[in-house]
Amino acid sequence: MVRTPLTPWERERGERLGALLRRARGERSMVDVAAAGLSAETLRKIETGRAPTPAFFTVAALAGALGLSLDEVATLAAPPGTATESAVA
Repeated sequence: MVRTPLTPWERERGERLGALLRRARGERSMVDVAAAGLSAETLRKIETGRAPTPAFFTVAALAGALGLSLDEVATLAAPPGTATESAVA
């Protein structure tokens, strides 16, 4: 199976998601947050943008562990000027 390359928008969204998760995690360790049902390595990849398109259930589990709503995650991770950002504002 050949995976299609990510678009610049997808890469930027992944970077913004990673930054959002790092800020929300604060002083907690990756291991503490990853106890939500994924490995610390997976969380590390998401936070650094190496896994810019995590599965919905992964994002949902992380949002729950960090006390974020999925609306917040969608809004704050969307690059500026996108439909998601405009629809929620």
